[in-house]
Amino acid sequence: MIDGHVELGAGTLIGHHVVITGHTRLGRNNRVYPFACLGEAPQDKKYRGEPTLLTIGDNNTIRECCTLNVGTAQDSGVTSLGDSNWIMAYAHIAHDCHLGSSIVLANAVQLAGHIEIGDHVILGGGTLVHQFCRIGAHAFTAGGSVVLRDVPPYVMAGGNSAQPHGINAGGLKRRGFSPESIDRIRRAYRTLYRSKLSFEEAKGAIAEQAQEAAELAPLSEFLTTSQRGIIR
Repeated sequence: MIDGHVELGAGTLIGHHVVITGHTRLGRNNRVYPFACLGEAPQDKKYRGEPTLLTIGDNNTIRECCTLNVGTAQDSGVTSLGDSNWIMAYAHIAHDCHLGSSIVLANAVQLAGHIEIGDHVILGGGTLVHQFCRIGAHAFTAGGSVVLRDVPPYVMAGGNSAQPHGINAGGLKRRGFSPESIDRIRRAYRTLYRSKLSFEEAKGAIAEQAQEAAELAPLSEFLTTSQRGIIR
């Protein structure tokens, strides 16, 4: 069932029993599997029917029974999903979330509102993410993780509440990072989590390392702009 102000790009395939409503835009070559619901009102008591948006890019796979809500007027008014993402069955993406590209949300991942997720992130099955958290590019969470604070780029996390468990070296190798780059990221991780420096001291040390290592710039920026605090 498709109603409201819906736009579908060329090559997008919609399965049976899918509902797409609201101000929802899907790009090209997406595939939406049965019983997914896209663009419904957010689960936010402050929502009063404002014409907020859900935007979905190209080449995404959205499996059975996923729910993606539009944004709210109290935030940007947009929930967004980039390109080439793999959203597995029963995942929920709440209002005002912003997800990048090449992300995997395994079965039953649940994202509260106002969450930001960078490119190439993998969230294990049943991961729960608290509202307003950020998860940096190339991060990874184990199944059943409960994320209550920001997860920096490159970090593997797990547990309730999620704690850091090294860097996502395997994922970085698959994405073409050189051994030297991975070693520099590992050194920055040790600075942040193993050096016994305060957060401010570690942040300053990583900023210095980033001056000579481009792959550390996203990590340094993430630490500088974190509002909720990082897992540590």
